[in-house]
Amino acid sequence: MTHRIGVIRGDGTGPEVVGEGLKVLEAVRDGFDVDLVDFDLGADRYLRTGEVLPDAELERLRTCDAIFLGAVGDPRVKPGVLERDLLLKIRFGLDQWVNLRPVVRYPGVQTLVPSHAEEDVDLVVVRENSEGLYTGAGGFHRKGTVHEVAVQESINTRHGVERIVRYAFELAASPERRQTLTLVHKTNVLTFAGDLYQRVVDELSAEFPDVQTDYVHVDAACIYFLDAPSRFDVIVTDNMFGDIITDLGAMIQGGMGIAAGGNINPDGVSMFEPIGGTAPSETGKGTINPLAAIGAMEMLLRQLGETVAAERIDRGIRHATAMMKSMRAGEMGFTTAEVGDLVVEGAA
Repeated sequence: MTHRIGVIRGDGTGPEVVGEGLKVLEAVRDGFDVDLVDFDLGADRYLRTGEVLPDAELERLRTCDAIFLGAVGDPRVKPGVLERDLLLKIRFGLDQWVNLRPVVRYPGVQTLVPSHAEEDVDLVVVRENSEGLYTGAGGFHRKGTVHEVAVQESINTRHGVERIVRYAFELAASPERRQTLTLVHKTNVLTFAGDLYQRVVDELSAEFPDVQTDYVHVDAACIYFLDAPSRFDVIVTDNMFGDIITDLGAMIQGGMGIAAGGNINPDGVSMFEPIGGTAPSETGKGTINPLAAIGAMEMLLRQLGETVAAERIDRGIRHATAMMKSMRAGEMGFTTAEVGDLVVEGAA
């Protein structure tokens, strides 16, 4: 079998970490082939041509089996341009309605919460990825005047909520999880959107009798991430809350350098990426941590059904973290390429 993988190396340190992810892919590839298709997308293309993501390029991405993304963002480009017109256009255009964020503390990783044991931090956030506040609904009235009004609307459909909650239930019921699903929202204030989410969880729970359900306000969830992360197994939440709590999740697993995520269309093309930024100050120095990108490659292979290769990457990551001094850029005790080599060594 040959998997066609679109590669968006992106900006800043994106090409460096993508290179290590591809190095690891080649090391674990056994029994399948890959066709790597590079896409010239990111700040350089925008500054050179004024284009972010032409429709023709989106159609080319649609022909891939999966997409591997480095990082997007550049201080030369106004904030929001690349994020909205590249990342969100891909997510919405390819209907990548699941944002999946495993939060795992690997061996030897030190975090900002020393009371956490490794086994305390093992959860997955299932974030709705196509609706909510990120649809761009809203606008300005009397912009630029003292009477200016800015409206940003959260769009939540029954279809969108039901499919993300069902996905989360199915994940919670799977053998690798602990059969617990927690809805994180703000139902006491967001009484319309929150009510829809809660009703859908309550209704679908009858189809999954072995899955225990729970509810936590998003502010309380932030406290529990720090105080008692073992409370969580699978979390389902909306677009905005998921965006926020997954960054906190990265910190309790060791930092952005080890946090991977997937934008998933279960029946279409999914995109996998490190969730940190482009780290322009580290560009070209060989100091950036590539483990988040390598973890994203692990997720990509799992989505393609290549579980043996994915398990080898997981072993390799655990081997690397046990030897590294820190997950922070410039403090790892190894260069970017050497960390990739450690993963290859552990995956052998």
